[in-house]
Amino acid sequence: MVKRPNRLLGGGVGGLLWVWLQMAYIIVAQAQLTTDRPAPNLAPNPAQDTRQNLPRSNSLPGLYTGCPTPILSRLKRHRVAPSDSLQSIAQQYNLLPNTLINFNPILKSGKAPVGSDLLIPPFNGIKVQVPAGANWQDLSKAYGVRADLLFELNGCQLVPKIVFIPGVNWQAGTPDRKDNYTGLAGYPLPEKAKVGLSYGWQPKASNQGTFFHSGIDLLAELETPVLAAGNGIAVYVAQEGTYGFLVIVDHGNNRQTRYAHLSRFNVKMGQNVKIGDILGFVGTTGQPDIAPPHLHFEVRSRLPGGWVAQDPLLHLPTKP
Repeated sequence: MVKRPNRLLGGGVGGLLWVWLQMAYIIVAQAQLTTDRPAPNLAPNPAQDTRQNLPRSNSLPGLYTGCPTPILSRLKRHRVAPSDSLQSIAQQYNLLPNTLINFNPILKSGKAPVGSDLLIPPFNGIKVQVPAGANWQDLSKAYGVRADLLFELNGCQLVPKIVFIPGVNWQAGTPDRKDNYTGLAGYPLPEKAKVGLSYGWQPKASNQGTFFHSGIDLLAELETPVLAAGNGIAVYVAQEGTYGFLVIVDHGNNRQTRYAHLSRFNVKMGQNVKIGDILGFVGTTGQPDIAPPHLHFEVRSRLPGGWVAQDPLLHLPTKP
């Protein structure tokens, strides 16, 4: 089950024109950090296929004509020069450094080896390996991106094995102000914690299928202080479904963090918070996915279809 407070998520606007305008904006938008994660296989389903009436492509089986080239077929190559660095390459292509790392594991050390050939996506997003058993709607629900937009961004493929999920800062009208974000400056607990349950697709306890875990569960003793991982505004402080006692901090630039299963609150709705401020305390409210006490922590960015969950470990500092 994807954890999300439904009344907090933005809805999509129908119409193919809106989708194409949205795609055009994504290509030029300042992009948000994402990571490679497995997702369900999107088996064809005529009732959910937005392009059933289009002619098929004879040269590319499984694709429809009249659709854009799949994003993963539009990757550029960049040969690292002696003057290049990870930061300079990211700036050159208007990408975040971690996006390049996700597509090029050779960059995990933070250095760009001279002479290496790097894959460069047209904008930031997730390259997803898809196992069997679901459809476009499953992927849409997991990542908060409209199913029809995903369908077209991936070239209208019927049975994709690998897809691209866009991750962007999006706002109707003018783009956001310049965003120099390179990750969260703070850690949500006083000390670095062990991850009890990771982000992404997880097997169910009954071994029957999988569910999408939209954050990480950081193991901590009950009543451990929960800290703001960045400056912002506490835009939501209340009990919310499976989250239990939930605090959402908006950090601007269409980015927010979520702190769930708290025992009690230490902030009020609308309060300005700074890095390290105590938001609440570790509890067991809601419906935790694992038994040991923990903080369920999420990082999300806004897309046209809603707030997209991303792997928090890519945003958090290595030390508290």
